[in-house]
Amino acid sequence: MNQHNTSSAISVRGLWKVFGENPENIVGSTDASLPKAELLAKTGNTAAVRDISFDVAPGEVFVVMGLSGSGKSTLVRCLTRLIEPTAGSVLLNGEDILTASPTRLRELRKSAFSMVFQHFGLLPHRSVIDNIAYSLEINGMKKAERHKKAESVIELVGLQGYSQAYPEQLSGGMQQRVGLARALAVDPQVMFLDEPFSALDPLIRRDMQSEVIRLHKEVGKTMVFITHDLSEAMKLGDRIAIMRDGAIVQMGTPEELVAKPADSYVADFMRDISKSHVLTLKYLARPAGAGEDTSGLELPAETIILEASKVILESRRPVKVIENGKLLGIVSDQDILRLLAEETV
Repeated sequence: MNQHNTSSAISVRGLWKVFGENPENIVGSTDASLPKAELLAKTGNTAAVRDISFDVAPGEVFVVMGLSGSGKSTLVRCLTRLIEPTAGSVLLNGEDILTASPTRLRELRKSAFSMVFQHFGLLPHRSVIDNIAYSLEINGMKKAERHKKAESVIELVGLQGYSQAYPEQLSGGMQQRVGLARALAVDPQVMFLDEPFSALDPLIRRDMQSEVIRLHKEVGKTMVFITHDLSEAMKLGDRIAIMRDGAIVQMGTPEELVAKPADSYVADFMRDISKSHVLTLKYLARPAGAGEDTSGLELPAETIILEASKVILESRRPVKVIENGKLLGIVSDQDILRLLAEETV
């Protein structure tokens, strides 16, 4: 049994969700590794989440990504027990929510974690401020106090001046801001966001991604973010888990996934991502060759290649790549040109 990481905000071990008759018989069986269609034909069951384990650090944005049907939405619903998992454990700040009583689960949903869905679920007959304060009202907070709290969140998500508006008077992007504000109002320890922006048009979607990044800098919440959009995952995620057929096929930083895809499925995802936009000089640094000039400029190892390329291409000598005060290696104009040429191909 894998040990849980007690310092994690979320620690998931051996999580399964099987739909069908006697689902527990599938957990850990040889049948479980069958492709979806074969498993269904043989047993009448579907393994939507298969033996998943991961930890999310406090304040981390952990993105779960995959194509439609990969199990990512089922996973997030298991983490919040909107769907009951078949097996495994989910620790939220050290407490296993899968063993929580219905009363305790309600308490946790009110205060410890909140969810933002693709469909905003706003109450049409309530103003923005009352939509945001709704979760606080359920928690029994007095009107003056919950409105004060809601007002502070309204400012945080950039909805100043809209507190008395009704949902139908707002654009999709504004409605989603209300959804975010409602989730933030209870001051949760963890936020689960299930494809929150996929119904929005591309420009508003970009704005909302920047909004999440800004909010995360300001409030530092632990977030589990579900998406099928790779550029969204790369933009938001500290780490990304890629799912296929209910299992995680690779987990790592955006840089790790681009530099070393685990298999052709992940490589296929990463194909359209420009390496120079994601990878840092650390990835390109190499030992100096015989007779190479090492008296050039120094740049930090974590500099994004694209940002460093102008300096390196204009420099007469290779640039020294420094990590924690130590020389990691050098990068020359030829190294940059080779990478850019690979990308154009």
